[in-house]
Amino acid sequence: MKITGYKRGDGRFGARNLVGVIPSVVCAHDVAQAVVSQVQGSVGFFHHQGCCQLPPDLDRVTETLIGLGRSPNLGAVLVVCLGCEGTDHKRLIEAVAQTGKPVAAIYIQELGGVAKAIAAGIDAARKLALAISGQQREEADIAEIIMAIKCGASDSTSGLASNCVIGYVADKLVDLGATVLFGETTEFLGAEHILARRAVSPAVEKKIYEIVARMEARAKSLGCDMRRGQPTPGNIAGGLSSIEEKSLGAIVKSGTRPIQGVLEYQESALGLKGLWIKDTPGREPEILTGMACSGAQVMLFSTGRGAPQGFPSMPVVKICGNPETYEHMENDMDLNAGVIITGQKSIEEVGEEAFAKLCRVFSGEKTKNEAIHYFKAIDIYTLGPVI
Repeated sequence: MKITGYKRGDGRFGARNLVGVIPSVVCAHDVAQAVVSQVQGSVGFFHHQGCCQLPPDLDRVTETLIGLGRSPNLGAVLVVCLGCEGTDHKRLIEAVAQTGKPVAAIYIQELGGVAKAIAAGIDAARKLALAISGQQREEADIAEIIMAIKCGASDSTSGLASNCVIGYVADKLVDLGATVLFGETTEFLGAEHILARRAVSPAVEKKIYEIVARMEARAKSLGCDMRRGQPTPGNIAGGLSSIEEKSLGAIVKSGTRPIQGVLEYQESALGLKGLWIKDTPGREPEILTGMACSGAQVMLFSTGRGAPQGFPSMPVVKICGNPETYEHMENDMDLNAGVIITGQKSIEEVGEEAFAKLCRVFSGEKTKNEAIHYFKAIDIYTLGPVI
């Protein structure tokens, strides 16, 4: 099966052709938001990082922003800088420009303040939008896909239906030579040994155990057991009794293929093939950013209770495992996997529907969260304190 996408200068294919407006620091948000509101075809990445952080986190934020800027779903990038931030904005601009896409930058302090920066930003973003507006989709092979997977607002139907559907698609894509990324390290707890059995090497197996222990240690450093926050109140109300039960359902969405390796949060998946873990938390604003900065062009997202949000540059396909939720939130859900629960269709049948939907979305069909612009809540997963 073939898909269509926008071929970039580095040879990759994008599912979208957007102008990305990237604030290098939280202080530049208002300017970036004003620019995005005025330039059609632009999207903003409104994170809350970039200053008064320890060097490892500033480097992590810089690398994450570079990954977002290098995404094949962006045809051009405008970086909005304050001028005194802690992130390496010069490295950000240079790294994105190396992909061959048009890049511009504005500096609020140098331009003389917010009003002048907004005017300059709108002018720069408009020129970038026009520069990429003539690009046309080209035929691409399925192997060009980097698909991210996620589950959220889960209930008991997630592990029985929608996660199984995503696992089916994940296996199919890996077999076709594509790349699949899954994370949510917090939802490996109690099931990490099952994932470790699928590692391609002892080193990968060791790394799986390492990221789980590291995640637990972060919670314990605050004197808490992670199980105070996982499963969430919504998960419990939806019938999930423990983190172990939640984890057993969550890992189903990774399918059955061997795990090739483990990526750190800010690392890129470009050039990688097969199934990979990315060390992320479970919360949507941070994990979706982590997946998009890896180069993922599209995400399949499983939900039971109904999680409607998406991501600015990465289409997020919502697959709902609960038939009642799908009926109640049909305007936000893209695919009804609840028909598995009611016995109307098999996992394989809905899996093929999900695969076809994925291909159509990659090739231009909008997801429901894209259609209503419900994708503005993003953030970057950092490790240390704000100081």
